[in-house]
Amino acid sequence: MHLRIAPGQTRVDLAAYNPDDTGAVTKEAAGAELKELQSEMAVLQEKLYAQSRYALLVVLQGMDTSGKDGAIKHVFDEVNPMGVRVANFKAPTAEELAHDYLWRVHRQVPPKGYIGIFNRSHYEDVLVVRVESLVPQSVWEARYAQINAFERLLAETGTKVLKFFLHISKAEQKKRLEDRLADPAKHWKFSAGDLPVRARWDDYMAAYSDALARCSTAEAPWFVVPANKKWYRNLVITRTILEALRELPLKFPEPEPGLEKIVIPD
Repeated sequence: MHLRIAPGQTRVDLAAYNPDDTGAVTKEAAGAELKELQSEMAVLQEKLYAQSRYALLVVLQGMDTSGKDGAIKHVFDEVNPMGVRVANFKAPTAEELAHDYLWRVHRQVPPKGYIGIFNRSHYEDVLVVRVESLVPQSVWEARYAQINAFERLLAETGTKVLKFFLHISKAEQKKRLEDRLADPAKHWKFSAGDLPVRARWDDYMAAYSDALARCSTAEAPWFVVPANKKWYRNLVITRTILEALRELPLKFPEPEPGLEKIVIPD
């Protein structure tokens, strides 16, 4: 099944996507391919940074333990960190609540030349807010169109937007949570607050399904990434980002005239 959600769908059936899928790729082959793709990504990112004409925004969403942090660490391992900005959206502050819900998000959009990574994002406002009934349905219902307009603005002004839903199974989440409990070095990653969220798994899947269907556009597509196998998750995300960078007319700026005449003094 194609991982890109086509625009205009009325429903996305996440049960039809296998979180264990590996695309008939072995772990060894995936590792070798990933290294090659990362090398090319590093070159294209340098052009992106030097040219400062376009930006790339990568949105990572998924249930707890789906691998957002791991994807950031491994996918962008070879790029220059000076050209990457990561934003992590948690519960809004009092200042943020005093503005519209997209205010804090727009402030974190990467400037031209940069890759921006959202670890969670504005989609929390149609996910957590919806499932936990933090605002009336009439409020969060209106946000799908608002988000689409916001992302269209970004795309039309030079920011390429890619959105990834890291799709893990409930059984895999249980295993990863148990691993955190069993390893003292990972206790800091565990929060008892994750368990009430897990108890509402089906409600969150329904919310994700609607967000994917209603907010996957030509300008800002959603991708469902099978994430039970971390190595395949990283490969899929890297492939997709590299394809997007290849589509941009990236090039190094023209050098200053007369460089061939310059002699560096002793």
